[in-house]
Amino acid sequence: MNIHKFGGSSLRTAEHFSRVADIIVGAPPPRAVIASAMSGVTDDLARAVEAAAQRDPGYREIVAALQSRHVGLVQEIIPAAAAATLIEKIERDVEDLTEVLRAAWILRDGSRGTYDMVMGQGEIWAAEILAATLTARGLAASAMDAREVLVVEPSRSRAAPTVDWKRSRERLATWSAAHPTSDVLVVTGFVAATADGVPATLGRNGSDYSASIFAALLDAQEIHIWSDVDGVMSADPRLVSDAVVLEALSYQEASELAYFGAKLIHPATMGPAVERSIPIFIRNSFNPAAPGTRIHIKGSSQMVKGLSTVECVALVNVEGTGLVTIPGMTNRLFAALREAEVTALMVSQGSSQHSICIVVPEQDAGRVRQVLEDAFFAERHQGQIQTIEVDPDCTLLALVGDGMAGHPGVAARFFGSLGKAGVNIRAIAQGSSERNISVVVSGSESKRALRAAHSGLYLSPQSISVGLIGTGTVGSVLLDQLADRVAAIRDELGVDLRVRGVATSRTMRLDERRIDLSDWRGQLQDAPPFDIDEFLDHVQTDALPHTVIVDCTSSEDLAHRYVGWLRRGIHVVTPNKKAGSSDLAYYDELRRASRESSAHYLYETTVGAGLPIIQTLRDLTQTGDEVMRIEGVLSGTLSYLFNSYDGVRPFSEVVAEARSRGFTEPDPRDDLSGMDVARKVVILAREMGLRTELGDIALQGLVPPGLEQGSVEDFLTALRDHDQTIAASFEEARARGERLRFIGSIEADGTASVRLRSVPATHALARLNLTDNLVQFETRRYTPNPLIVQGPGAGPEVTAAGIFADLLRLAAYLGAS
Repeated sequence: MNIHKFGGSSLRTAEHFSRVADIIVGAPPPRAVIASAMSGVTDDLARAVEAAAQRDPGYREIVAALQSRHVGLVQEIIPAAAAATLIEKIERDVEDLTEVLRAAWILRDGSRGTYDMVMGQGEIWAAEILAATLTARGLAASAMDAREVLVVEPSRSRAAPTVDWKRSRERLATWSAAHPTSDVLVVTGFVAATADGVPATLGRNGSDYSASIFAALLDAQEIHIWSDVDGVMSADPRLVSDAVVLEALSYQEASELAYFGAKLIHPATMGPAVERSIPIFIRNSFNPAAPGTRIHIKGSSQMVKGLSTVECVALVNVEGTGLVTIPGMTNRLFAALREAEVTALMVSQGSSQHSICIVVPEQDAGRVRQVLEDAFFAERHQGQIQTIEVDPDCTLLALVGDGMAGHPGVAARFFGSLGKAGVNIRAIAQGSSERNISVVVSGSESKRALRAAHSGLYLSPQSISVGLIGTGTVGSVLLDQLADRVAAIRDELGVDLRVRGVATSRTMRLDERRIDLSDWRGQLQDAPPFDIDEFLDHVQTDALPHTVIVDCTSSEDLAHRYVGWLRRGIHVVTPNKKAGSSDLAYYDELRRASRESSAHYLYETTVGAGLPIIQTLRDLTQTGDEVMRIEGVLSGTLSYLFNSYDGVRPFSEVVAEARSRGFTEPDPRDDLSGMDVARKVVILAREMGLRTELGDIALQGLVPPGLEQGSVEDFLTALRDHDQTIAASFEEARARGERLRFIGSIEADGTASVRLRSVPATHALARLNLTDNLVQFETRRYTPNPLIVQGPGAGPEVTAAGIFADLLRLAAYLGAS
């Protein structure tokens, strides 16, 4: 026999009852069904008891509404002849219920006895209606009032009542003998009775407990718990959109997850099933084809099964020398909690024994503090206990999995994921079974902590909220590249780059989940004005553990906001050189902010577009090499100009042609000034460890004096008057067998220059193609043959690809254990 238990969410309306009937009809016989009350009915009955005890006549309206709801359901789903009989039964029950509540009204009695007499009525009606529905489907169905069979001894505490197995089996045998054999037995969940026949209830998750109890009484082979979810999830899907259904759990794993709030059968209700090794299946009545989650002796081979949280808890810290020196102090602490009827959800104590932390429900925190103050009044007065602190608004986060036992590195990955998301851990606990690692975090960080841990342990993709500012040449190409690759990256690398904000200098488009990158240009049409603060507040959300701003502008104002972004925990990826070459005071603050906040500042594309120039230099210095000299062609535009100039066509004509082909900035003076190269030299010098300022660079640009101002057209016209200067330099270099190159260089002593030079035709810098950049590193290891990095150093495609690579590098940093 199999037991099928249906919760209130599965028994809400006539449509729901029909769906449940379909499931039962399709289930192999023999089968028994445990029925909960219709959704919301138990809460309404509780309100009726409370109203009656407070002499509020509104209890009659509540009962009348319940009667109307159930009679309406019967009339809709049961054939008329059978419906009439059942409606008469409901009306008699309502009369009895009203009398009980009337007595409670007179006596002002909201006691447990009154509660137990009233609260099971919803299950009784649901079982009777479901049995009648099945009978109408052609099955021989019998409804059992569990109070006639199940005998319990009520608990004096909050624990579930104790089952009297001997009497219950005897009464089940008597009941079965008095009722003919049926295809389906429909049993009321939640309710029971004492040995004297006094109605009782099974407490929290009582219908689940009923399923486990009757599975034992009926020697069932399986228990199927039907609700509104496909199974046990790896995390709360309302908080983690990428939560997955777990295939299998052990009893212990299920207990750990349920204890910490996961939506599944409660640990206390599994006892009879665990004792008899009866497998439990958590299934979805709205999707019966889904296999659900199997709970049995062993779970799946997956190392980590899931994460669960308990919100609204308080962290109580007791600290003092008396905890170490006086025997029995810890025992007295827990005795005080027992007297206050408060359960500690978690306990953490260091080996020094100087302090002990306990986690309790936030609603009990004030009472806990008072009972501890009373219990340790003398020790507080004598200074043996210094502080009793209560930290409210916390969340308990638990990581669960049998496979964690004896597996090194799980805790490191767990804590690392939280640290990279900027989550501060307040307390830690782990049992010797290694099945559970629990931490306490601030309530304001709980969602971010849950999502970060879930993705960090590969239970879901590594999710990063991306905001991109600047949709010019590079930014637009980057968005197109992301549109082409972001889905594949999610599938192949487990990295979910969610572009949730795109902004130009004037407008912005925000999306709660992700912007449709296939039409990002269309979405920017008629978009609201760009507001940087609103943009940041939207992109940085607790819904995702990590946030990155991609600055594809050359804005100095935005560059000077990076420190604030990093201190907020926002990562920065950018080709903008203004921050890295700013004054040393800001640069130092920028580096310090990145170190202290654990937020990453990635700027590989500030020098050489997509070429690994900065990374190469960093590898050299970090491995102990001594860099003596760096020089190179660092501008793709200027590389193109001098690769194209042959002394025949005027230099001004080459510049005009390059501009028309998009190889220069809209104003070529931005390239010819050499300031862009100077900024790159400053960035490289600082990577070498030098304290170089922009003003320290000996810069000789190519913009003739007097032409710095004015329109671009006027500049290009006036530039013709200076063609001879470049021509003369070209001829001098050719006469020596050399070629002109615009070169930036930096020496180990800090001497730096940016200027037009000639180099031998055999020199590496002479052998460039089109827009190539080339940087050569002369170091202690790479002498006399320097290390060379060469490749395209200009063009939106390679620069955008470099930024894309930085984004993936960031994801790798965040995902590393």
